[in-house]
Amino acid sequence: MARAPLMLTAAMIATATGGTVTAGDAQAVVNGFSIDSRTLEAGDVFFAIVAARDGHEFVEASIQKGAAGAVVHTTKGPARRRAGTDPVIIQVADTTTALQDLARFVRRESGARVVAITGSAGKTTTKETIAEFLAGTYRVARNKGNLNNHLGLPLSLLELRHGDDLAVMELGMNHADEIRLLVSVAEPDVRVWTNVGDAHLGHFESRDAIADAKAEIFEGARPGDVLICNADDPLIMARVGAFGGRRITFGLTADADVRGAAVQDLGIDGTRLTVHTRDGEAAVHTPLLGAGNVSNLLAAVAVATHFGVPLHEIAERARHLQPAAHRGAVLRTPHGVTVVDDSYNSSPTALQQALGVLARETRATRKAAVLGEMLELGDQSPELHRACGAEAAAAGLHRLIAVGGDAAQALAEAAVCGGMPKDSVTWTASSGAASDVILAWLRSGDLVLVKGSRGIGTDAVVSRIIEEFS
Repeated sequence: MARAPLMLTAAMIATATGGTVTAGDAQAVVNGFSIDSRTLEAGDVFFAIVAARDGHEFVEASIQKGAAGAVVHTTKGPARRRAGTDPVIIQVADTTTALQDLARFVRRESGARVVAITGSAGKTTTKETIAEFLAGTYRVARNKGNLNNHLGLPLSLLELRHGDDLAVMELGMNHADEIRLLVSVAEPDVRVWTNVGDAHLGHFESRDAIADAKAEIFEGARPGDVLICNADDPLIMARVGAFGGRRITFGLTADADVRGAAVQDLGIDGTRLTVHTRDGEAAVHTPLLGAGNVSNLLAAVAVATHFGVPLHEIAERARHLQPAAHRGAVLRTPHGVTVVDDSYNSSPTALQQALGVLARETRATRKAAVLGEMLELGDQSPELHRACGAEAAAAGLHRLIAVGGDAAQALAEAAVCGGMPKDSVTWTASSGAASDVILAWLRSGDLVLVKGSRGIGTDAVVSRIIEEFS
């Protein structure tokens, strides 16, 4: 039986946030929520968040656009209106805290169960895969896009008012204490820890420090809560003893509760493997690329089987999985060029895995990579870029273009030192210049990987290639 929607009135919002309705009808039912006046829809309540811009500057514009009302700081609200007239104004001590408090209230009142995911790489793919595996049995909410921070997660959890059974939420972080806050809002029943990598090393002293920050996923756990964790990651396994609930492991190691075996890398056609669980085994083929996605898939199997989804249904759904936009999508153009679009983000571990896919792909006439600089790596950035340059040389590439600053230049130089001909390697400062170089080289039958941190804009390279060869 479907869950009944949770109807929120202005008075309920005020109670949940410790606020006061100072204008409008306290019994008015709210249809939606927004923190951005540009995307706000008529009937939404606008939260005036104070960030890079002060949301209070846009309260009146939001009301003119059709907002049902606004949640504002006590000291920054608009001129007081008569009670009982539209729009609703709710004054609170802090609008960001109020948004989080309201999300926690909706999460509790909805009766839904929450799955929360942390990890250095692959969180979005893991989230989408879990949601797809569960969707045949349950009504599932999930973060849209990358709404996974202290504002995006609450907005995502507010969608539980529509009556979903489960929420699958990724938790983003690049500093300590961020996961702790997000867990306190989401209050997850199932906590998934996928891996510890080198993303955001610029904000931490070491990978151990990153692991300690990720381990905040344990906090506030209740006796019946479950941790699903990567048995192949020693940094995770060294910390799981601190979790007081039940643990389910996944990985390739022999004693994992959900284990992958007989793994066959099919290049850009994905992966085939056998998945073993406590209840049986199944042959699984997924279009998702590379070793990292094998781990993500196993994590999703662990969650789905925990919620009672039969393994044969999981295997069927795995055949139809598609990566999220710019996260390993294989794009085949009408004129014979194949692009692996992994341009959403990059880290050394993820880049090495993507290069491994290219190395094992034998059907392309020629293989190339456009690799953007990896950001937020701190003092280790030059060394890590050089290591990736050596990996690029070992991948059997015919052409390499590195994009960005000094670190990207170090990657290019390391590729040459690793054996790539000097005239096959180019370093450019911008994605626009990289697009010109790769377009002049590509022809039908070629395969090109495009990967880089968002700040470098390598998605523009993908767009240019698709436009040119369509």
